[in-house]
Amino acid sequence: MSQVKITETILRDAHQSLIATRMTTEEMLPALPILDKVGYHALEAWGGATFDACLRFLNEDPWERLRTIRANVKNTKLQMLLRGQNILGYRHYADDVVEYFVQKSLANGIDIIRIFDALNDVRNLRTAVNATLKEGGQVQAALSYTISPVHNIESYVKLAKELEEMGASSLCIKDMAGLLLPQAAYDLVKALKENVKIPLELHTHYTSGLASMVCLKAVEAGCDIIDTALSPLSMGTSQPPTEPFVAALQGTEYDTGLDLNVLNEARACFVPLREKYLQNGLLNPTVLSVNINALLYQVPGGMLSNLVSQLKQAGKEDKLDEVLQEVPRVREDAGYPPLVTPTSQIVGTQAVFNVLFGRYKNVSKEFRALIRGEYGRTPVEINPEFRRQIIGDEAPITGRPADALPPELDTLREKMRKYEEQEEDVLSYALFEQVALKFFEARQSRKYGVDYTHADPANAIHPV
Repeated sequence: MSQVKITETILRDAHQSLIATRMTTEEMLPALPILDKVGYHALEAWGGATFDACLRFLNEDPWERLRTIRANVKNTKLQMLLRGQNILGYRHYADDVVEYFVQKSLANGIDIIRIFDALNDVRNLRTAVNATLKEGGQVQAALSYTISPVHNIESYVKLAKELEEMGASSLCIKDMAGLLLPQAAYDLVKALKENVKIPLELHTHYTSGLASMVCLKAVEAGCDIIDTALSPLSMGTSQPPTEPFVAALQGTEYDTGLDLNVLNEARACFVPLREKYLQNGLLNPTVLSVNINALLYQVPGGMLSNLVSQLKQAGKEDKLDEVLQEVPRVREDAGYPPLVTPTSQIVGTQAVFNVLFGRYKNVSKEFRALIRGEYGRTPVEINPEFRRQIIGDEAPITGRPADALPPELDTLREKMRKYEEQEEDVLSYALFEQVALKFFEARQSRKYGVDYTHADPANAIHPV
């Protein structure tokens, strides 16, 4: 028997993809004991954008959320998503911050850390991988999947072998844009299973309408674990639905062994939430539809909504087709980076600038940083003439970007000491300085009756 295991994403990527990560801990609580008895391989419950959203929009402490989930999930592994040297933020952090973040994540209840880098630059994964292994956690190293003239089965197999040698406990094909086609999934999984010995997981999105077919073909090729989301928050830009996938495999050699009755019990907890999100506008029906643009332009669902938003603000919504056609050109110029946070935002914004102002007449500082090498090594070396056009005479970075960063933990701790109520606070401050300060001030205001918000109205937090 080749029993397939399931990782449930409803507590993290499902609501991140569909409702901008706005599910609260309170909304999760009734479902947690039921999810715990399903028999999942893991619950993906933390990391990604949840940390930022807790502080910025929900007036919640992300560390307290993790501890609460752990206290209510006693039998199932908890998994998180980590952006390598970016941790959960949008820049590279010094090694001491990465190591401390990993240490505290595991101490507060995480079992498995899925670690990826937007450029598949293994140098940006090493510190997080080593820290996880040192603390006794499980490392799941991810291959950020994309398609381009330089991305093929051979390149992914080479990357997978490097990650296995680095100490990964398992591998994940991270298809963030829903670009993986069923036969391509079969061929890639088969090749990886023939070349690496550790378990293989598939994470994909329903954006292009193919995800369930992709997962089935991956299972037939030997994939060990599949990411799915309970049906109330599945499909669209989320993952394929858990219950139909479990039903499809029942009675086959891949049977998951999960009970549909228990899954239905868990599903019932989220049905009223789905209705609530639809009514309050958090769940926009358009994100639930199939979007073929994902396949035509390699644009992930979240990136597409960002592009629409930017054009709307500029009053140029009619330029969307031009921008979508410009994205692959910018991506080629930038060395074919996979489009995932933060490279999707960087490439997308530059495509908008190119259409609105002329090609590279206006260059964002993030795009300049990408071309300079501040995010790491791009899959294809950037044309020296193009690099000179973007960064002028500045010297490109050829080494691991974090090697240039001095330790920063002690400095950060000193800056926010008066707000510190738990050791983890320094990490919240490190990742989202201004947002964390507002949260800390509101927390002190509630606790001690010190009102910071009158002095500066911008400090007031308004939960969404």
